[in-house]
Amino acid sequence: MIPFERAWPYDVMMKDVFASCPFCGTDNVLLPLKPREIKEISQGKKKLLVFPCCHGKLTVVDADQDYLLTDTAVRRRG
Repeated sequence: MIPFERAWPYDVMMKDVFASCPFCGTDNVLLPLKPREIKEISQGKKKLLVFPCCHGKLTVVDADQDYLLTDTAVRRRG
């Protein structure tokens, strides 16, 4: 089972990846990540993701079509 507190939702629109920032709360942040990199992450590659809004950092360890799985908790449980 995927740990809910380490999963963060994202959206792909026109070859760009967007998400809200788990650090400062900014919505629709353009992530420095391409859809082809999401496929590589889902195959085992790790990616350091730096949010451009506040420079918060996460390491993405897995991904599916809706969520990025990080190495740290990005939300509270419950």
